[in-house]
Amino acid sequence: MKLSEILTAPVHFVSGIDTDAGKTIATGWVSRQLLSQGVNVITQKLVQTGCKEMSDDILVHRKIEGRALLPEDQNHTTHPILFDKPASPHIAAELQGKTIDISLATAATRQLMQKYDQVLVEGAGGLMVPITRQLLTIDYITEQRLPVILVTTAQLGSINHTLLSLEALANRKIEIPLVIYNQGLTYDPIVTEDSRQYIEAYIGEHYPGTHFAVMDRLEL
Repeated sequence: MKLSEILTAPVHFVSGIDTDAGKTIATGWVSRQLLSQGVNVITQKLVQTGCKEMSDDILVHRKIEGRALLPEDQNHTTHPILFDKPASPHIAAELQGKTIDISLATAATRQLMQKYDQVLVEGAGGLMVPITRQLLTIDYITEQRLPVILVTTAQLGSINHTLLSLEALANRKIEIPLVIYNQGLTYDPIVTEDSRQYIEAYIGEHYPGTHFAVMDRLEL
């Protein structure tokens, strides 16, 4: 099936099993495919840390998509909350003496929805990453009722992290239309292939409504 047939909600949240699962690459990869299938799509970064002025992740999205910065990038609508420190959002904000008003990100998503058919919102790290001291990423996803695109890898521990992430989402009754297996993050071809087979089979048995896609290494 085409991704445009799998991802039918107006907004999807892209999360990973861990910090370095490849969410940014996967977000751009999904967006590029949707664009090629005629979907008017845009990406957004929920909270960006480790950057000044412009979101590095948005820059990567645009490079993968093959399009220039959009007006919504230049006016910060696609990255409304940005901090210098490369850390969890709650720490990055505190180090700058600021607090995170997550409603800014929600308002930005709604603004983007007025112009685009679909919005892909990339999170920071995994599902349990704190946005504030009181709000986890998965709390925000639940409150906004956003279906999740989960990005996993072949790295050591990925099967455990993937299954835990799937269970956490299922416990919150969060829809999981797509799991992306980032095959570009690999260290052993035997482990990579076995992990792919195991995760795909597990999803097929326990999450029959979830689609499984393999993403090969992308050269940026």
